[in-house]
Amino acid sequence: MRREIFSDEHEHFRAEFRRFADAEIEPKLDEWNARGISDRSAWRKMGEAGFLAANQPEEYGGAGADFLYDAIVIEELSYLRAHALQASLHTDICMPYLTRFGSEEQKQRYLTKAITGECLLAVAMTEPGTGSDLASVQAKAIRDGDDYVVNGAKTFISNGQNCDLVIVVVKTDPHADPPHKGISLILVEADTPGFERGRNLKKLGLKGQDTSEMFFRDCRVPVDNLLGKEGQGFKILMENLQQERLCIGIGSIASCRRSLDDTVEYVKQRKAFGQPIAAFQNTQFKLAELASQVEIGQAFIDKLMAAHVRGEEIVSEVSMAKWWTTDLQRRLSAECLQLFGGYGFMQEYPISRDYADAAVQPIYAGTNEIMKLIIARRMGLG
Repeated sequence: MRREIFSDEHEHFRAEFRRFADAEIEPKLDEWNARGISDRSAWRKMGEAGFLAANQPEEYGGAGADFLYDAIVIEELSYLRAHALQASLHTDICMPYLTRFGSEEQKQRYLTKAITGECLLAVAMTEPGTGSDLASVQAKAIRDGDDYVVNGAKTFISNGQNCDLVIVVVKTDPHADPPHKGISLILVEADTPGFERGRNLKKLGLKGQDTSEMFFRDCRVPVDNLLGKEGQGFKILMENLQQERLCIGIGSIASCRRSLDDTVEYVKQRKAFGQPIAAFQNTQFKLAELASQVEIGQAFIDKLMAAHVRGEEIVSEVSMAKWWTTDLQRRLSAECLQLFGGYGFMQEYPISRDYADAAVQPIYAGTNEIMKLIIARRMGLG
């Protein structure tokens, strides 16, 4: 069934990107997953081909197109299981901070190179003792003349090893009341003295993603590297969460579809008790249920993408989508793995990676419990 939100131009772009991904990304995935990091050359090739910033302004090198083009990249990479290439983080989460809140000098210096894939981006929010409670971050940036002096630690930072520029969430006013009014965002270049990358963390899933610790020890950053204004950091972060959580929903449904497609093919071929597993009624019922849920989730995500492109405020709805699609991804990957039997437990079968990769989806970008709190509060329940 044709998805009505995409025009012929969108589908032409999808076909072009699929050809690019099949040639330039898919052959490298096993190597990236083994190494725990993607190649810089792949990012540059994506930038050169115009796949990193379709939604960014033309004056900085983007295509000036709508968000649906970026959504296509998310879908195709997720379906390909190319989780090592964190294009959505770079393009749809980090870049908008620069586009919407960066100074002209910051855009010329960083955004233009981010669009070409020369400057890879990361955002450092989470700290060892602080997860979803951003107002309680302990990292500080205290002004000293024409510099900020940054001290603190961050962890679970995606793109942490590959990044050239980090958007760091800090307290510029540790005594602010309420605390979130003391939060600011500071742009820290990766070669700045006092900035140190920690370990490339070993994870249950998403093996190819470089996820790191970061340390700031008397790291001096020019005042001009403040993103927005002092004390605006929390507000800026909140304004971009709608798109971030929508991106997660988009990727989750695409991942569900890949797990389901592979499982359908497997049960048609695998035999037990003299007949294909697909012939058993339990298999048929289970896959019919999962296929229905994927289509329901897709319809909701498509509706939200259309609303987002129109510029509507859909914070409640993307919170619903984030928890529902990621919960589905976790359940679906487990159900599909079960249908593979013992082979599902073997790493040579991609369904085992889908199962491991799905585990983090309900956790990052705000836990699913936080999503439900947001929905409840916006319903007037607390």
